[in-house]
Amino acid sequence: MDQKKIAVVTGAGTGIGRNAALALAKRNFVVVLAGRNLQTLNETASLAGGAETLAVPTDVTNPASVAQLFEKTKATFGRVDVLFNNAGTSAPSVPFEQLTPEQWDAVVAVNLTGAFLVAQAAYRVMKDQTPQGGRIINNGSISAQVPRPNSAPYTATKHAITGLTKSLSLDGRKYNIACGQIDIGNAATSMVNKISTGVVQANGSLLAEPTMPVDHVGEAIAYMAGLPLETNVQFMTVMATAMPYIGRG
Repeated sequence: MDQKKIAVVTGAGTGIGRNAALALAKRNFVVVLAGRNLQTLNETASLAGGAETLAVPTDVTNPASVAQLFEKTKATFGRVDVLFNNAGTSAPSVPFEQLTPEQWDAVVAVNLTGAFLVAQAAYRVMKDQTPQGGRIINNGSISAQVPRPNSAPYTATKHAITGLTKSLSLDGRKYNIACGQIDIGNAATSMVNKISTGVVQANGSLLAEPTMPVDHVGEAIAYMAGLPLETNVQFMTVMATAMPYIGRG
């Protein structure tokens, strides 16, 4: 019988992270649930239908916390096959000139530095384990391609994730580490409920936008995760079909 693959999901307590973790569990992955809130991680675990999970409270901005996540994963399961590098945050939607350095730094710390710390820790495990290799999937967001109004910190960090993805794809080749990115648009989670009621457009108007079921995102991530390492989805965009992206302003 094939050994189950081990997947680590950051931001697994809510939203896209939770949905991805559950989709991976359905695909027979053992899922390590990482996030700041142990209660929400345990809630995710309770929804996994008896699949094997491990909840590890983690602050992705803290190098020691990230190291502990992967040390505990390796000690418990012996390896890491997949990382969904998902944890993220955003700043208040205010005009660019009103952003504070503290608001900028808070988004960079989670979305960029946190993504780097988590990817690096996973990369080190994947490089050193036997059999060697693994897969890193970064959550880019549609904002890795096009911005919304008043979103400079989020958009800048998500564009940077694309550079991180490309660098990891190149640097990981010699260690059988594949890296891809999923850019997600208007998935119906509690964090984006406002999209269905109204969001500011490029021309300043307020418009309700179509959304898509978040389950489709989880299935897309599980598909990427389930590929053999000789095959990689480098970039995938999954979005509500009618959302304003092509020609959004």
